[in-house]
Amino acid sequence: MHQPPSLGEGRRKRGMRIVEYDNDQLFSYGSRSPLELTPMDSAVTVGSYDGVHKGHRQIIAHMAAVARSHQLRSVVVTFEPHPRRVLKGAVSGPLGLLTTLEEKINLLAEEDIDLLFIIRFTPDFASRTSDDFIRNVLVRLLCAKAIIIGYDHAFGRDRSGSQRTLEHLGVELGFDVEVVDEILIGHEHFSSTRIRRLLEAGMIEEANEFLGSPYMISGIVVDGEKLGRDIGFPTVNLQISYQDKLLPRSGVYQAQTEINGTLFNAMMNVGVRPTVSAEGVKTVEANILGYSGDLYGASLRFTLHRFIRDEMKFASLEELKIQLEKDKKTVELYC
Repeated sequence: MHQPPSLGEGRRKRGMRIVEYDNDQLFSYGSRSPLELTPMDSAVTVGSYDGVHKGHRQIIAHMAAVARSHQLRSVVVTFEPHPRRVLKGAVSGPLGLLTTLEEKINLLAEEDIDLLFIIRFTPDFASRTSDDFIRNVLVRLLCAKAIIIGYDHAFGRDRSGSQRTLEHLGVELGFDVEVVDEILIGHEHFSSTRIRRLLEAGMIEEANEFLGSPYMISGIVVDGEKLGRDIGFPTVNLQISYQDKLLPRSGVYQAQTEINGTLFNAMMNVGVRPTVSAEGVKTVEANILGYSGDLYGASLRFTLHRFIRDEMKFASLEELKIQLEKDKKTVELYC
């Protein structure tokens, strides 16, 4: 069985150290083992970084370049759960986030980062002023000597912290502030909101262009009804445990997943399976082309590359099988 290691099994991911900050205490990520952080002058950037899209990556790359040029530690500060889940007036339903925490960690591990500092975002933390956050987290704990932010950045209670706040405290506390300008694709602004709308419209290739890498869906393989096996298209059924993960527009997608170091193409269906179910519950299942092993209980991560067609209701399983044969040929054209 394919069982990728949990990200919590170590403090490092491809050289990036991961630390959790919770209630003024520091822990090794995943193990909850208390630790002390070695004081080291740092270049720091702060944000939710949902999706780690191209705009985010430009900020992170700028921060890493500052760190290299001044021999500083490069640090990304992010939050879990997403602040909107905690703040007053936060939505009660799914937030529709582009990345789970582990997906975000994997994307950030591809960047030039020494330390990922994950703040457990609680109501108590949300009540802290921007002044307190800068002094006691960014400067005292992380030894910030340079803070790099995006052009529209705000933080702290009621988003009271701004570029001006940072620059004022930088003079007092001895750190520089650099602001990364907005970047555009054509005339379009980079934002997680824009990418969500593209995914909700099934425009996966356009969304991937903004993201800078293919959109990911991760989950645990669970037992299903095995109807796909009966018609020659066995599927893995994914349990998406992250309640705030955004599932794209219902339909069939060309996807890929890696199993034991081998990359496989797949037909992924996102939707309510109207031909075989009347429950109306959105699910994710995939037929992995060329793979026939047992994956129950495995953790799989799929990347989505093309939208093939909308989800359809067929009069019979035989009609569904005929369409799946067509979908398979379409997917294979792109392999």
